[in-house]
Amino acid sequence: MSQIRVTMEVGNDGVAVITISNPPVNALAIPIIAGLKEKFVEATERSDVKAIVLTGKGRRFSGGFDINVFQKVHGTGDSSVLPDVSVDLIVNTIEDCKKPIVAAVEGLALGGGLEFALGCHARIAAPRTQLGLPELSLGVIPGFGGTQRLPRLVGLSKAIEMMLSSKPIMSEEGEKLGLIDAIVPSGELLKVSRRWALDIADRRKSWLRSLHRTDKIGSLAEARKVLRVARQQAKKTAPNLPQHQACLDVIEAGIVHGGYNGVLEEAKVFKKLVLSDTSKGLVHVFLAQRATSKVPNVTDVGLKPRQAKKVAIIGGGLMGSGIATVLILSNISVVLKEINSEYLLKGIKVIEANVRGLVTRGKLTMDKAEKALSMLKGVLDYAEFKDVDMVIEAVIENVPLKQKIFSEIEKICPPHCILATNTSTIDLNLIGEKLKSQDRVIGAHFFSPAHVMPLLEIVRTEKTAPQVILDLMTVGKVIKKVPVVVGNCTGFAVNRTFFPYGQGAHLLMNLGVDVFRIDRVISNFGFPIGPFQLQDLAGYGVALAVGKEYKKAFPDRVFKSPLVELLVKSGRNGKNNGKGFYIYEKGSRPKPDASILPLVEESRQLTKIMPGGKPISVTDKEILEMVLFPIVNEACRVLHEGIVVRASDLDIASVLGMSFPNYRGGIVFWADTVGANHVYKSLKKWSEMYGNFYKPSKFLEERAIKGMPLSAPATASPSSQSRL
Repeated sequence: MSQIRVTMEVGNDGVAVITISNPPVNALAIPIIAGLKEKFVEATERSDVKAIVLTGKGRRFSGGFDINVFQKVHGTGDSSVLPDVSVDLIVNTIEDCKKPIVAAVEGLALGGGLEFALGCHARIAAPRTQLGLPELSLGVIPGFGGTQRLPRLVGLSKAIEMMLSSKPIMSEEGEKLGLIDAIVPSGELLKVSRRWALDIADRRKSWLRSLHRTDKIGSLAEARKVLRVARQQAKKTAPNLPQHQACLDVIEAGIVHGGYNGVLEEAKVFKKLVLSDTSKGLVHVFLAQRATSKVPNVTDVGLKPRQAKKVAIIGGGLMGSGIATVLILSNISVVLKEINSEYLLKGIKVIEANVRGLVTRGKLTMDKAEKALSMLKGVLDYAEFKDVDMVIEAVIENVPLKQKIFSEIEKICPPHCILATNTSTIDLNLIGEKLKSQDRVIGAHFFSPAHVMPLLEIVRTEKTAPQVILDLMTVGKVIKKVPVVVGNCTGFAVNRTFFPYGQGAHLLMNLGVDVFRIDRVISNFGFPIGPFQLQDLAGYGVALAVGKEYKKAFPDRVFKSPLVELLVKSGRNGKNNGKGFYIYEKGSRPKPDASILPLVEESRQLTKIMPGGKPISVTDKEILEMVLFPIVNEACRVLHEGIVVRASDLDIASVLGMSFPNYRGGIVFWADTVGANHVYKSLKKWSEMYGNFYKPSKFLEERAIKGMPLSAPATASPSSQSRL
């Protein structure tokens, strides 16, 4: 706690240096804000202080307001704990101070951190300092005056772009825009800032209050035009996110009625948005992602992670080439093994195309691309495996083949080598059952495309060593994935939880609901695409193969629709051949294909589940719930069996692995906002009408009856202890 403090030192030059100290990013916790107020008041009153410099300890200015305070507000519903920073501290104490204040910015100035700097009379930065206002990504708007001062310093269009995208810029760009007054080397930052503050005091430099400036706003007509375009854009790109329109409204209020009125309006809207469901969901996802790095008996037992410098990948298909891409881009040497030269060449070409694609899109320099590709070596045998730190098997889902590969690599690889599989459904105990070193077997389940999707599902068996889990978690972080550790079962956490997704959509279709209406409802909820378009994208072979695995594992609750087989027989294979539920043509968006309707009708005739042979009548809300509640039900089973460490792990995995809308907080969080009781009663009713697919799980039933949230930690059951 002693590290969380604000200090002040007054030099012989008459400059008071106020320093924020709250490692690692100098977050603006409530004690820090109180400390800043105290020190600024003291510096203002002291006669030996001519000017003030505000900075952060440890070469970081500030990462912004303490997000844990949001969590407290969400828990209590009381926003009165939020201090009055905007008016009382930044306007009255800093901006209107009778002594000049200069912000000495280094490392990062994000959110509230940048807003404090905007309130100062000048900003001096070190090179490569991140500057941004990412508040909209947490469901709120900048609340310390950022909506008013940023447009006045960088211009309206750029300010809107920075706030609505939540993306930071570097100090070099900030200097060109007028956000930063000068960039100086890190070692000279304080010296130059002190001199700058004294120059303002002695009237050698301009004394500028950002809130009073209007020169970069343009005329009212121009400003309104820019805002109108931004509103239309936000309606398209963020239709379910109220904070985008609210941010634009507040910016406009300040332009029309003046900066100070804008600050007052911003504070009012900020407090309202903090209590919105969107903010609750986004803050939960942010904190859930942070929590994944804590795994009991792995990260808390004093183990030191070992670095993987060389990784072998077996199989250069879609997944193998994607995994290889992400490893070489993170400076890890890769040995790619295939069964013949043709397949090997194909895999290497895909990797090269992935890397060069990043160069084309301006995401990677040519030098870095060449460096990455030099880390890749293609082979046809195991000779190069003698010194690898990890092997990732990424061949087709075939148990005997995987068992054979694992037996071979166990003999050849060094004793410390991690033996990982990228299987998406097969039980790991089966894959490793013939091995002596079962403590080295682990699942490294990447999501497709592996070099794009951010989730890495780490699957451990009862025998996997904690060191192996920790090492794979470390690799995950190095390659910029979010590693989530889960237990071993068919489908693991994500695919198992979501197996009812496609099946629920097919069941509804067989009950007479229009395919394209189902997709539309799910897209409107916030998924990027609906379940039928998703099947088109994944390919029908995947749907059929995976369906068989789930039928074996969960025969009591699987719904088998004949439609996919009918589509395959009619020569359709989704996006692969341009024909599925939708028509796919180069250069145009997928279009619903009305010619599948006879096949849909044939499927309905075969299943014969429409009550009285007539399509059911349902609202959009019922469609949504009939597709998503069975997923919630399976999530309950996953929680009960202890497949995940905590409910929030399933939330972040659903967001990053299945594109569940992040602003709804993840599958379990969303179910808790709907209420366990409503989910339970709905499923019970549908199970009586349409069968076992909807039958509520025991866990859900218990939580609904007791009025407990689904996310509340379970008391340790024998099954949960055995999985994790």
